[in-house]
Amino acid sequence: MNQEQLLGFLVKERQKQGENLQAVLKANQDLWDRSQKQARQQHDELVMAMEVNFIWATHQVHHGAENYNLSIALRLPILQRYILWVFYLPLALFIPVPVFFACFQFNLLYQFGIHTEIIDNLGPLELILNTPSHHRVHHGRNPYYVDSNFGGILIIWDKLFGTFVPEKETVIFGLIHPINTFELFKVQFHYYGHMWNSLRNSPGVCNKLSVLFKGPRWSPGKPRLGLREDIPPVTGNELPYNPKMPVCLQVYTVLHVFIIMECFMDLFFNKMLSQITILLRIAYIILTLTSMGFLMEQRPKAAILETARCSSFLILQQYGYLPTNFTYLVLIYEILFWICIAFWGAQSIKQVVRDKVKQH
Repeated sequence: MNQEQLLGFLVKERQKQGENLQAVLKANQDLWDRSQKQARQQHDELVMAMEVNFIWATHQVHHGAENYNLSIALRLPILQRYILWVFYLPLALFIPVPVFFACFQFNLLYQFGIHTEIIDNLGPLELILNTPSHHRVHHGRNPYYVDSNFGGILIIWDKLFGTFVPEKETVIFGLIHPINTFELFKVQFHYYGHMWNSLRNSPGVCNKLSVLFKGPRWSPGKPRLGLREDIPPVTGNELPYNPKMPVCLQVYTVLHVFIIMECFMDLFFNKMLSQITILLRIAYIILTLTSMGFLMEQRPKAAILETARCSSFLILQQYGYLPTNFTYLVLIYEILFWICIAFWGAQSIKQVVRDKVKQH
């Protein structure tokens, strides 16, 4: 190969490298543009969840927690999955599926990490990213903080659209009107009852539609999002709902929650379960969480419900619907739950006798 041929070869290789570099840069730019479109869509989704009443009825479950830690990221509404698809469907028109799933999963992981009070201020990152400080504001029920900081990963959208609020005063977490309960179904569905009452009491079709599609604080004669003056003020001395429980009852509830965790994990990872097994396990998990809520609040009917739950466990395990991965635990569980049935059964009888005495 002479010098001219070598020079020509090197020029062609350099041109190919330049074309490849341009292709990579263009692909990266396309990926960035699509990622930003998806981030903007997720920002709009959260705005809708907070400012459209029938969607807020679902999202309020996440905001109902009066403490703020990583577990709150997992406090999700049962019906959320049946609403989210409406927001994600338009993305199919211009976002490739791999890009969507990558951004979606990264957003979930990132959002998990910002549910904390441990991290204070992240300096220059506060200007661009949705940090723990910014997201604490989003969860606050202080009048100054309500309806702010909707961003998922980036806070720049809120700064562009005027919904950004910095963390200044102590954040009081939870709903504007706390429901003060651990009862599973009330936590998940109480707002639908409130919305139904508002629908019945609102005159005219337009007002009824406004109840559904305007903000949670709207009422006839007020702006779409209601008046900020109507938000109850906070003093900074508010305490989370935390009814006093005997230590033995605290240990009991934690123990039984760990027991159903084994049931849940097996349900999650075992792909060979029959449909009836899946349905019965889900029903038992819901029954357990409901009963634990009753016990934590020490309701009068808690003993009766817990007796029924413990009996259900033994029946389901007897017929193989609640198998354990550790054979030696079967006997331990049977002894434990028979003791629980005896104790709560006795408490139930006492409660029934007390109720009859009160009636007479």
